[in-house]
Amino acid sequence: MKHIDEIEINGKKVLLRFDFNVPLDSDLNIVDDTRIRAVLPTINYALDENAKIIITSHLGRPKGEVVKRLSLAPVRRRLSRLLGKEVQMLDDCIGDDVKNAINDMEQGDVLLLENLRFHPGETLNSDVFARELASYADIYIDDAFGNAHRTHASNVGITRFVKECGAGFLMKKELNYFSRALENPYRPLVAIVGGSKMSDKCEAIVRLTEKVDKMIIGGAMAFTFLKAWGHEVGKSLVEESLLDKALGIIKTAKELGVKFYLPVDCVIAEGMRTDAETKIVPIQEINPNWMGLDIGPATITLFTEVLHNAKTVIWNGPMGAFEIDAFSRGTLALAHSVASSHALTIVGGGDTDVAIYRAGEIDNISYISTGGGSFLQLLEGKALPAVVALKECGKES
Repeated sequence: MKHIDEIEINGKKVLLRFDFNVPLDSDLNIVDDTRIRAVLPTINYALDENAKIIITSHLGRPKGEVVKRLSLAPVRRRLSRLLGKEVQMLDDCIGDDVKNAINDMEQGDVLLLENLRFHPGETLNSDVFARELASYADIYIDDAFGNAHRTHASNVGITRFVKECGAGFLMKKELNYFSRALENPYRPLVAIVGGSKMSDKCEAIVRLTEKVDKMIIGGAMAFTFLKAWGHEVGKSLVEESLLDKALGIIKTAKELGVKFYLPVDCVIAEGMRTDAETKIVPIQEINPNWMGLDIGPATITLFTEVLHNAKTVIWNGPMGAFEIDAFSRGTLALAHSVASSHALTIVGGGDTDVAIYRAGEIDNISYISTGGGSFLQLLEGKALPAVVALKECGKES
């Protein structure tokens, strides 16, 4: 797979695929522009090379229809401000107006096309849609790691109709960090997996168990493991169909010599409400009519000690229902512990990045991934369709 700095783009029309799926408030203001800032090195490189820059992205899930509130107009404004350069924008991403505008571009111009998902051909990976996008540029560059696990026209189909394509700097950075963490890590390697459903991350947990030295399980999914181990977990979220799978993972960890850690105490309440009464109890004393919603202080101490000698840490998923203050202490405390470790720390997916921001530790984490679904798919050991497509670029053109 080539990268943008290995391709001659000087003066050429370069179509850049980014993931500008940023959160917007009710007034359509961007709440977090991390994904925009993350690709500035790629855009600035193309500007330095005097390329004609055509930018594509999706935003939200308009399901093939034009949804005004999902326009990329707020992205255009923020991008113009960050680049210190006016970014032009069209009200569509295909058609004669797009072709004419691109033909009129001069070197160093930046043109943003409207939301790709306003057309059903994008998510259907339509050859017709992909071919038209490909016709706009001499070179295609994919820097949308957050969308790399999708098989869409703008990141997979398009590579069949362009002669030269490659990855941007963000894609390169994401893949390099992941490789450092799992393919040849500094050890001990510790994985922290949390979140609500074990079913969403079962494959990732199985694969990580075969790779790591220590495994920490938190969040609601921990109660499936705890129940499988014979504990009373009350009304905590449990996936009954995965109890045997959970026991199998614990058994595999033991056979492989992997140290496997589950919560030893938790914060319980009668329900996941902001006004709910809470108690901190050992795992053995969960009230049958209450539910576990966060890890407790003894577990925080245990997990922090586990991280003490770690050289590499991978973290995906919160330790509790951290969107509610009463159940956020475990996740935020672990964020401080991860940030304070002397390890290479890689965080991604499952709102874990939000927890890092809330804890004020963003500058103390080695790398925060921009792609939740892509990050999880890599953890599962699966290839990313967009990356495979880049490697096979132009073979059917």
